[in-house]
Amino acid sequence: MLCAINHGQPDMVPVAPDISGMLPTRAAGLPFWDSYLYNNPPGWLLYLEQVKKFGLDGWFIYGGLGASKDDKREYRTEVREKTHDKIVVRTHCDTPDGTLWQERVYYRDNPEVIRTSNWVKDVDKDLPIYLKYFFPDPSSSDDADLQHQKSEIGDYGVMGCCIGYPEIGNFYIDVLDGTGYDGQRSTPGGLERAAYLYYDRHDLVKAYSKAYEKWAVEYTRQLVKARPDFLLLGTSGALVFNSPEIFRDLALPTLQKQTRIAREAGVPTMLHSCGNQRALVDICADETDLDCINPLEPPPGGDCDLAEVKQKFGDKLSLMGNLSTTLVSMGTSSDVREAAHKAIDAAKEGGGFILSTGDECGPETPDDNIFAMVETARTYGRY
Repeated sequence: MLCAINHGQPDMVPVAPDISGMLPTRAAGLPFWDSYLYNNPPGWLLYLEQVKKFGLDGWFIYGGLGASKDDKREYRTEVREKTHDKIVVRTHCDTPDGTLWQERVYYRDNPEVIRTSNWVKDVDKDLPIYLKYFFPDPSSSDDADLQHQKSEIGDYGVMGCCIGYPEIGNFYIDVLDGTGYDGQRSTPGGLERAAYLYYDRHDLVKAYSKAYEKWAVEYTRQLVKARPDFLLLGTSGALVFNSPEIFRDLALPTLQKQTRIAREAGVPTMLHSCGNQRALVDICADETDLDCINPLEPPPGGDCDLAEVKQKFGDKLSLMGNLSTTLVSMGTSSDVREAAHKAIDAAKEGGGFILSTGDECGPETPDDNIFAMVETARTYGRY
C-alpha cells in the first residue's frame, strides 16, 4: 500500500475496497448506533476484523490527535427520544460567550445519521461563537490514541489520519442549521442556505474558511510530527457541493498548504472526494503537492475514466479506485471480477495504483464480492 501511494510498483496491485463503517458494523451484528453514536466498539476495531477476514490491504482512516488543552468548550448531551428503531440526541455546547446546540437521529438498522438541527441557527449571533471556540489550537493535542491504533494494526494495513479543508459541503453539513431561525420568515434548507450565504454574505463564509484554514494547517503540522503512514485529505463530494470556482476560493489555498507541509515532512497525502471529480484531478495534479487521489468514480456516480486519468496524470498522481460501489454492493461476484480486471488493465502499468471502490460499500454488500476483488488483485494484479 505504501509503495503504491508513493508512486512505486509493488509485487501486486494492493486492494482496499472502502468498507470503513457500514459493512463492519453489520458484520458484527450490532445496531448502527453502537458504533456511530457510542463508539462502542470503535470503528477502527470493527474494520480491523474485516481486514483480517477478507485478507485485504488495510486502509485505516480513523487516526487523529487528542483534545486540545486550549479547548474551552463543555458538552452536555441528552437523549430526547429512544425507541426500538431510533435514538434522538441533543448536544449542548457551552462556551464562555454562549451555548450552541445540535440534534441528531441515530438508527438501529440504518447507517444514515439525520441532522435535524445544527450549531449555527442565526449567522450573526451564533457563527462568531462557532468560529471563536470550535477551532481550538491543536498544538497542545497528544497523539496517544493514534499511536495505540498504529501499534494494534501492525502489518494489517497503513495508518492514515483524516483532515478536511473548508468548503460549502462541510459548512452546511457540520455547521449551518437549515431550519427557520428568525421567527418571522421561512428560510432555505441547509445546503440552499449555505449557497445563498456564499453569494449574499460572502464575508461570513470567508470568515469560516479562514478560521478552518488556520486550524487545519496547524493540525496538519501536528499530525506529520506523529508520523502516520499517510494523510487523507478532502471531503465528500467536493464538486457536488462546490463549483470549481468556489473550490478554488474556499478550499484550494488550504489544500495547497497541507500538501506542501506533508511533502516537506515526507508524509504522503491522499485526497478523497466522491461524485464528480475529474476537474478536481486537474487542479490537484497541477496546483498542489498531492501524492494520491481517490475514488475516481466512474459514470453515472462520477465522471472519471480511469484509463484516461492514468494516461494523463499517472506520472504525477497515484490512483485509488474505481469499481462502481453500486456494482460491488448489488452485482454478482462475476460482475465484480470483470470490473476489477478492467480497472487493473486501465491503471496497473508502472505501479502507483490501488484497487478500490468508488465510495463506501453499503451494509448489504455480499461477502463474495469483497472476496472476488481481493482474489483478482492477488492473481490478475501481480506484476
